[in-house]
Amino acid sequence: MNRDFEAIAARAAPAIFVVLWSTGFIGTKYVLHNAEPLTYLAIRMVLVVALMMIIAGIARPQWPDRIGIAHSVAAGILVHGFYLGGTAIAIAHSIPAGLSALIPGLQPILTSTLANRWLGERVTPLQWAGLLLGLAGVVLILHDRPMSGEAGWGWFASGVSLVSITSGTLYQRRYCGRIDWRAGNLVQYIAVAILFGVGAWLFENNVVHWTAEFILALIWLAVVLSLGSIGLLYWLIRRSAATSVASLFYLVPAVTAVMAYVLFGERLDAIAVAGMIACAAAVFLVNKSARV
Repeated sequence: MNRDFEAIAARAAPAIFVVLWSTGFIGTKYVLHNAEPLTYLAIRMVLVVALMMIIAGIARPQWPDRIGIAHSVAAGILVHGFYLGGTAIAIAHSIPAGLSALIPGLQPILTSTLANRWLGERVTPLQWAGLLLGLAGVVLILHDRPMSGEAGWGWFASGVSLVSITSGTLYQRRYCGRIDWRAGNLVQYIAVAILFGVGAWLFENNVVHWTAEFILALIWLAVVLSLGSIGLLYWLIRRSAATSVASLFYLVPAVTAVMAYVLFGERLDAIAVAGMIACAAAVFLVNKSARV
């Protein structure tokens, strides 16, 4: 019975992850109506730290040594710090929620290259074909988009997100795989809360409008995203090759775009839709090859 449940959970986990991860871009747009990006992220991380302290207090996990703590801090700053900061700043600089996932959607291309050299994972020709197909899909989605002015800074912030989430997932897989997730995540979130708190104090006005929209979106982002989807991501990293996990990010722009269309009326043309189909096909190829 347990094995059947685990098998079902393993099959459902990638789809659940994609949906949850996509809601992060939608939720971020809601909270940014009421707070600046680093201020909102500092509040979010304080809430997440409080929740993780409760979880760790109940579970009493084994704590990492000093080297493990240092690795957790580094992974946290990459996976949570620069990634979330870049995404929030991109949306704050007028990048639509449906498009803010596009540059991080290039993660599989960068991951496959780094994984091949850094983790010793062999990327097969079929995987390379899938990765290149996914890149072509993202290029189609990005066609005819403004890339200068305020939007240019937004795309730059998205580029920072791409580099940080890619290097962070690889770093997590290589150095933090044996650290208890409850202890490791608590260390990561404490480090990131300090990072965002200092950044908000230095660069923002720290004004927050505590509307119902802000509070509900904040709770969703803190509980479902920072605890649920990040925990699921790390579980997938432990069970799968880095390239296969990264390929899931190709689906995030498409799912995010559908959500943004329903909630915000953001529209995509036929070429962009074709790009999303190419991204879905790329995920199939990469994961099919990884299972062979």
